[in-house]
Amino acid sequence: MKHSTLTRRAFLAATTSTMAGASWAAQANTAKVVPGKISPNERLHVASIGCGGKGMGDIWNCRAEDVVALCDVDWKRGGEAFYRFRKAAPKHYKDYRVMFDEMADGIDAVVISTPDHTHAPAAYHAMKLGKHVYVQKPLTHTVAEARLLLETAREMGVATQMGNQGQAGNGVRAVCEMVWSGAIGGVREAHIWTDRPGTVWPQGIPNPLPEEPVRDKLDWELWIGSAPMRPYNGGYCPRAWRGWWDFGCGALGDMGCHNMNPAWAALKLGEAETFSVEVVREEGNNTETGPNASIIKYSFPARGAMPPVDVFWYDGSLMLPRPEGVPAEEPLGEGENGSLFVGTGGYMTMGPHAEHSRLLPAAKMVDYERPDPSIPRIAGEDPYRNWIEACKGGEAACSNFEYAVPLTVFVNFGNVALRSGKKLEFDVRRMKITNDEAANALLTKEYRKGWELPV
Repeated sequence: MKHSTLTRRAFLAATTSTMAGASWAAQANTAKVVPGKISPNERLHVASIGCGGKGMGDIWNCRAEDVVALCDVDWKRGGEAFYRFRKAAPKHYKDYRVMFDEMADGIDAVVISTPDHTHAPAAYHAMKLGKHVYVQKPLTHTVAEARLLLETAREMGVATQMGNQGQAGNGVRAVCEMVWSGAIGGVREAHIWTDRPGTVWPQGIPNPLPEEPVRDKLDWELWIGSAPMRPYNGGYCPRAWRGWWDFGCGALGDMGCHNMNPAWAALKLGEAETFSVEVVREEGNNTETGPNASIIKYSFPARGAMPPVDVFWYDGSLMLPRPEGVPAEEPLGEGENGSLFVGTGGYMTMGPHAEHSRLLPAAKMVDYERPDPSIPRIAGEDPYRNWIEACKGGEAACSNFEYAVPLTVFVNFGNVALRSGKKLEFDVRRMKITNDEAANALLTKEYRKGWELPV
């Protein structure tokens, strides 16, 4: 397969006019690469960045294509992928920059399944080399990174997908059809909740953890990536990084792009030009980690025929009050995760991926007839195949960056409010906080030298 692309060495050489000492990422804005054209009958050459843990499942779902490279900073975590793909004999790497340097001509598409703080540097680098990208949720660590990835995807013309797999499912489409047909009237409130953190990882930790010996087969410097350097501790890596602000986006980052997606789609929140966010309650928030629990309120103005709506997020041990008239034995959502919509004509609830949507109380579902499907469904409800087909010239994937970036900004803005401690007003088009100039600094972050991005 012939590709029109650049190696990392050529990629850097093409930008020598930039100031000395600038990072490869900051230099990359002058590189022009055209993605290779791939026939629907050809097999993609796919690479994995972060092939351990969740990444193993992500790249395994691409196994019908040619998996040519597996990259993970922790070769103990990556060992399962190395073993499962042994017959395909992909090359193994710890540093994706070296991978691109050595075999960029042989890679069409990249699956990125690393901690949140390393999503944007890896995706930006890949796209500037003309590679299609599938990036785990949340798409980025900051709001500014989300905007950068959207601009880069548009510039490079690559196929993109965020890993909020529920967007490929029939459930979210069924919820949209129910809401849009007036099943509960105008929706004035949406309540969305998760049991995280606490059940999966800790938060509310106010101080850095003590130094421990670096685990075998892990390159700690590469794992830290763009974040400020700190000594290794197993409480950061490999599993508990989500709660630490330097590395993760907390409960919102983990579950927001899933649980909040039904409201985002069905209530057309992406059509709002402005919205506000405020923290109603939090327990244990600090400068190192997110809180043990929180309630965050988003307020949106009317959007066309959609009335103004308040969207409440609950995490940890905090939960919404049971709606009036709904018996205690009737579950909300799927129990520990889900959504409840409050309309002028009733209630609707669903699971985290919009599955099992239903009216409440249950008696209202007895005679209810769901609308006929009017929104195109995704074949097999498969987000990986949906993206691969887009890489081969098909229609844009269902959670491509045109969709995923606004959703990511919406989700991550809750963390901006947590870190600010103030009610914030946000101008969506300008991507700017309008009522607190200083808080705009929280839309981005500082990058460790050598890992900078042009944000």
